[in-house]
Amino acid sequence: NLFFVNGYLQNATTRGDGITGEDVTHNIRTLKSIPLKLFGNDVPHEIEIRGEIYFPKDEFTKLNKDLHELGKKTFANARNAAAGSIRQLDAKVAASRPLRLSCYAIGYCSKTIGINHSDILQLLAAWGLPVSAYNQTLTGVEACLEYYKDMSSKRADLPYEIDGIVYKVNSLALQNSLGFVARSPRWAIAHKFPAH
Repeated sequence: NLFFVNGYLQNATTRGDGITGEDVTHNIRTLKSIPLKLFGNDVPHEIEIRGEIYFPKDEFTKLNKDLHELGKKTFANARNAAAGSIRQLDAKVAASRPLRLSCYAIGYCSKTIGINHSDILQLLAAWGLPVSAYNQTLTGVEACLEYYKDMSSKRADLPYEIDGIVYKVNSLALQNSLGFVARSPRWAIAHKFPAH
């Protein structure tokens, strides 16, 4: 979670248990893919932006190779490597690793900035934040299933690991109306790929 005030990055935290996360601001500030100041004049006074830190596949393979050659412990998977890297106490470790960010939503925002989730994603990109190029707005179950099949066929060629698709209701008003059950939104569902 990245928290910006007047367009400037104030702090960054992990999701943690959904209520309390770890402060990782010192590490996030070292990542070249994350702007310290948002572009544009339409940035809200305060906004929390949610995203996922990840390792590109080729960079993860290189990191493990380098660690192995140095006689150090390698990472089991890219997800663990990203989480471990961003939680380091020494910011130089995070800075030395080619971590990337993909933004996918907002949390708190001091003003209304769109009526659809797709509007939010377009704004995040316009402000200079990385957003997945694979996002699509679809209508109907059949279109969602076709998208799932298409992404499943492209999965091996993507520059990062994915374990499935998340479908979200596009209307923010409908999202608010549907609400949450415990920590899970009623307006989003994951469609996992078979494990490999």
